[in-house]
Amino acid sequence: METYTTRAEEEKYAHAAEFVEIKENDFNLNIPRYVDTFEEEKEIDIDAVQKEIDVLEKELAAVRVKMAEKLMEIQR
Repeated sequence: METYTTRAEEEKYAHAAEFVEIKENDFNLNIPRYVDTFEEEKEIDIDAVQKEIDVLEKELAAVRVKMAEKLMEIQR
């Protein structure tokens, strides 16, 4: 079993809190008290997404027609 003796800071993932800092936080060890994990979300272009959905729905409709035709051929 490996033991790790170094305590590295890694933004958004790890923070080596000193005893004084833990004491100042009333010994609360909840991660957000020590590590800021917030990441801003990308803005979503609703119009572009809707256009993509429309294109995909048209493609799906075309595939369904082809599939129905193939099934009819198989049944003959």
